[in-house]
Amino acid sequence: METPTENNVLATVETQAIMETPTFVETPTFVETPPNKRRKKKSAVWEHFYIENMGDGSRRACCKICKQSFAYSNGSKVAGTSHLKRHIAKGTCPVVLRNQERDPLSPYSAPSKMGGTDPPKRRYRTPSSSAYYGFNPDRCRHEIAQMIIMHDYPLHMVEHPGFIAFAKNLQPRFDMVSFNTIQGDCVATYLGEKQSLQKVIEAIPGRLCLTLDLWTSRQSMGYVFLTGHFIDQDWKLHRKILNVVMEPYPESDSAFGHAVSACLSDWNMDGRLFSLTLNQPLSEAGLENLRALLSIKNPLMLSGQLLVGNCLARTLSSIALEALTVAHETVNKIRDAVKHVKTSESNEERFLELKQQLQVPSTKSLALDNRRQWNTTYEMLVAASELKEVFSCLDTSDPDYEEPPSMEVWKQVETLCVYLKLLFDTATVLTAPVIQTTNLFFHEAWKIQLELSRGISSEDPFISNLTKPMQEKFDKYWKDCCLVLAIAVVMDPRFKMKLVEFSFTKIYGDDAANYVKIVDEGIHELFLEYVSLPLPLPLTPTYMEVANGINIGPEDANGGTFLSNDELGLTDFDMFIMESASQQSRSELDQYLEESLLPRVHEFDVLGWWKLNKTKYPTLSKMARDILTIPVCTIGGDSVFDTTRKEMDNYRCSLRPETLEALLCAKDWLKCETVETSKSLVKVEFPI
Repeated sequence: METPTENNVLATVETQAIMETPTFVETPTFVETPPNKRRKKKSAVWEHFYIENMGDGSRRACCKICKQSFAYSNGSKVAGTSHLKRHIAKGTCPVVLRNQERDPLSPYSAPSKMGGTDPPKRRYRTPSSSAYYGFNPDRCRHEIAQMIIMHDYPLHMVEHPGFIAFAKNLQPRFDMVSFNTIQGDCVATYLGEKQSLQKVIEAIPGRLCLTLDLWTSRQSMGYVFLTGHFIDQDWKLHRKILNVVMEPYPESDSAFGHAVSACLSDWNMDGRLFSLTLNQPLSEAGLENLRALLSIKNPLMLSGQLLVGNCLARTLSSIALEALTVAHETVNKIRDAVKHVKTSESNEERFLELKQQLQVPSTKSLALDNRRQWNTTYEMLVAASELKEVFSCLDTSDPDYEEPPSMEVWKQVETLCVYLKLLFDTATVLTAPVIQTTNLFFHEAWKIQLELSRGISSEDPFISNLTKPMQEKFDKYWKDCCLVLAIAVVMDPRFKMKLVEFSFTKIYGDDAANYVKIVDEGIHELFLEYVSLPLPLPLTPTYMEVANGINIGPEDANGGTFLSNDELGLTDFDMFIMESASQQSRSELDQYLEESLLPRVHEFDVLGWWKLNKTKYPTLSKMARDILTIPVCTIGGDSVFDTTRKEMDNYRCSLRPETLEALLCAKDWLKCETVETSKSLVKVEFPI
C-alpha cells in the first residue's frame, strides 16, 4: 500500500509526465476493454501504456513506443503504476532516448537522464492540435524583437526586472537577452525584411516617387523620413518607408539633397525616380541643389516640372492657421463660451437643460479644442454655431455667464466655418486608410482655389480680409502643383481633359484657354518622352526573327549572311521606322482623349481600368502608372491636421542612427497593411 508521501511523489511524477510526454503511436487492436463495472483508469500513464492479457491469467502493461512489458496484475494483486511513470517521466524508454539523440526538437523527444543538470524540456500544446512542440529560444528572441518593433517598446525593457520575472515565469529555460543582443535581433529583423522589399522594388515595371518628411528634435537634430510610392506588376499601389536619415543641420539647403542621395544609393534607384514631394517649401538655392543632384542620375521628365512638389496636408494646415489667426478674436470668444460650459458639471447640466427647453435639434457635443490640431478648433466652432441659440439665452439661467457672443460674432463664425470646411473636407480625404491615387485631388484643389478667389472679391470686409491671406498661400501651392494634378485627372477616363477645361473656365474666365493649352501641351510632351524611353528596336530582319521567337545568328537558314544597312543603302531606314512608330504612338494619346468619357460609377478603380487597357494603350498605360503614383501628402493620416512639425522623442534620439532607422522602417514593413487603392466615388461639384 502506498504511503501519503509516496502519493505526493507519484502525483509530481504524474504531472511531469503530462507536461513532458509526447504524443505516441496508436494503440494496437488487442487493447483490453475493461468491464463496465470496473472504475475507469484516471492516471495519465494509460495514455502511454496498454493492458495485455497473458495466458496464465495475469496482465501486463505494455509501452506503446518501445513495446516493453511490465508487471501490472496477477489475480487480485495489482502492481501499481509507479514503475510505469518512471519509464516515461525519467526517460528510460530506449525509443524516446534514440529520438532525443536524433532530433532534440522532435515531438517524441524526452529529457535524457545522462549528465542532466538542465531542467526537462517543456512541451506546449496548441488549442487546435494534440501535438507537442519543443521550446525554441531563437524563436522566442525573434518574437521579442518583433514585439519591440511593432509597439515601439524601448530596447532596455529586456533588462527591466519586471519583464525578466514575467518571462521567467512563462518559460524558466529562456535565458533573457541583453540590450545589445536584442538590438542586434531587431536590426537582423530589419535586414531580412529589407531584402524582401528590395526584391519587390527591383521587379516593379515603373518608377518610384519619394516623399520627404522632416522631423525635429530637442537636440536640434533633424530626421528625414523618405517614403517610396510605387505600383507593382499587379497594378497595386504601395507606400513604404525606405529610410530615416539623421540630418545634423536640417535647415540647410543641402539637408534634403543629402537624404535623397543616401536613399537612391541605398536602394539602387538611379534612373528610377519620378517625383519628389516635400513637407516644407525650399529656398531657391535648395531647389536648385536638389534638381542638380537628381539630374545627374535621373532623367528629368518635363524638364523637372514633376520633380518637386509641396505637401497638401501641410499646405492645408498652414492655410487653416492663417484663417484662425485672422479671426482670432472671434475664435477666442467662442472658446471662452465653450470653456465656461465644459469646466463645470453644474454649468453643463444647466446648458443641456436649456437646450432641451429650447428644443434645439443639434446633435453636436461641445468640446474644447486642441491647439495642436486645427480640425478640433473647426469642430468646436461648428458645434457652438449649431447651439448658438442656447448660448444666447444661457445668461438667463446661469448668473455666472456674462457677455454671450453677439449675433455679429455668430455670423463671422458661420463664415469662418464655410471656408474651414473646404480645407477640412480635403484633409479628410487624406486620412483615408487606403492609399489614394493622384487623380482624386484635382477635384479638391480646384474647388478650394475657386472659392478662395471668389472670397477675395466679396463686398463683405470680413470675408475678403479672411480669404485674402488664405488665397495667397493656396495660390502658391496651386501654381506649383496644378500641372501635376491636372495631368493626373486626365489619366482618369471618367474626366480626361473635359474636367480641366470646365474647372479652368470657372477659375480663370476668359483666360482659361491659355491654361488649358499649357496642360494639353504638357501631357503631349510627356507622352512623347515616354515614347522615346526606351527607344523602339529597329525592324531589321534579325530583329523580326528574334521577335518571332527564332534564335539565329548572322547567317540565314541557307548559310547566307544578312546584308548590312550600308550595303543595302538603307542607312536611314531605321530612323524612318522609329518616326513612324512615334507617329503611331502619339495617336495613342489622341485616341484616348477623343473617346467618350466613362460613367462616374461607384467603386471605380482607376488602376484596375489601366490594367485592363494596357494592351490597348501600351505607352499611355506606362505614363499613367507613374503619374497616378505621385503622392500629394508626405505624412500619415494621423498627422494630417497637425499644426506643428513632428518631433522625435528623447529616447529615440539616444539610439544609434542605424538602430533608429531599423526600428522605424521595420515597423512600417511589418504592419502588413492592405495595399488597396481607393475605389470610392469621386464627388464632383460644379459651382455655378
